[in-house]
Amino acid sequence: MGVNGAGPDRRPVPLGSRRPRVSARRTPAGAPGPGRAQSGEHVSSGLRTAAGYTWRLVLLGLAAYLVVDVLARLVLPVIALFVALVITSVLRPPVDLLARATPRPLAVLLAFLCTFVLVGGVLALAGSTVADEWSRLGSELRGGLSRIDRWLSGAPFHLRPGTVTDLRAKIGEFVSAHRSALLSSALSGAGRVVELVTGLALAVFCSVFFLHSGDRMWSWAQQQLPVRSRSAWDRAGRAAWQTFAGYTRGVLIVAASNAVLVGIALAILQVPLVMPLMVLEFVATLVPLVGSPIALAIAAMVALAARGPVVALLVLALIVVIGQIEGHLLHPLVLSWSVRIHPVVIALSVAGGAVLAGALGAVVAVPVVSVAWAVLSELRGGGTPGRSRTGPPTVGDQSGRRKDEGRCPDRGGGGRHRG
Repeated sequence: MGVNGAGPDRRPVPLGSRRPRVSARRTPAGAPGPGRAQSGEHVSSGLRTAAGYTWRLVLLGLAAYLVVDVLARLVLPVIALFVALVITSVLRPPVDLLARATPRPLAVLLAFLCTFVLVGGVLALAGSTVADEWSRLGSELRGGLSRIDRWLSGAPFHLRPGTVTDLRAKIGEFVSAHRSALLSSALSGAGRVVELVTGLALAVFCSVFFLHSGDRMWSWAQQQLPVRSRSAWDRAGRAAWQTFAGYTRGVLIVAASNAVLVGIALAILQVPLVMPLMVLEFVATLVPLVGSPIALAIAAMVALAARGPVVALLVLALIVVIGQIEGHLLHPLVLSWSVRIHPVVIALSVAGGAVLAGALGAVVAVPVVSVAWAVLSELRGGGTPGRSRTGPPTVGDQSGRRKDEGRCPDRGGGGRHRG
């Protein structure tokens, strides 16, 4: 080495001689080397990395548990806020359209009035259909039960005659024996109805302000954040809202399409209670993958009691047909522009949400996962124009990431940039 360790000695040597070799100093056995910890700990780097990730994951899991526990204690306002966001996402386009010709408060009022008239009209039509067909449906159901009893007593089931009749009698005896318990359950259900009405009123109240001054509320919330993080939070919030609104509108369009298809098929097969079954199909489709088959199974039971096993089997075949139309036509056309989630992720999300919070969790799980993935993709992408226009990659699929990586400019500036 040169003077003061500045580098190797470059002084000339006589011709024919060799430069003296400098041997490295060896560390005696048992003494700690320059790169070894002085404390004498022999921990591999992989174990240290795993330990670091472990305690960080434990802290994140604890924080997630505390958040879920707090939300579980505030079920009513949380559900009301979610419903308010759903109402806002659905009514925002017509409100913006009406606000071009009228003041925005009047546009919000007109949008809510039209919505109440539409929803109330559909429910009133379904109720009147049930009232008109109730007397005829009672006789058809009694005759249908007799047909089912004869059908089960024949091949291939060979059950004892009168099985369905005996089951009906046992159900009546159970209701008579537990009338007081059922009455108390009904009274507790009435309390649930009051709670439901309160939550719905709170959701409407919040949605009115979201529609009227949601942009100003978001700007105020951004002003409360540090200046350096406002841009990231703004991009994350806009990506979350775009994904949530697109998912909500798309699911409602898919549910309405399924209800119309089911109504046409049931009317052709002359199954009673077509309108109530259409409403049931619309509501059940809001739960992905499992809602529509359950609603059609109920329709098949009605068809079995009223029209016989052949018509019931045709209604069951609708489960396959509607599932294919929904999965291969409606979802790609309606939802692909806003939300792209792999079916495996959808199934796991619905199952996890149902385990954690029942039917409500199954409804909320998919939009929550969609919004979380959209926010993560937006923050990872840094708000590049190519990524923001094409949307986030599909959850559970690596093809979207490869496409985005091919479109993003490289670090040297030689890549092609969209937009």
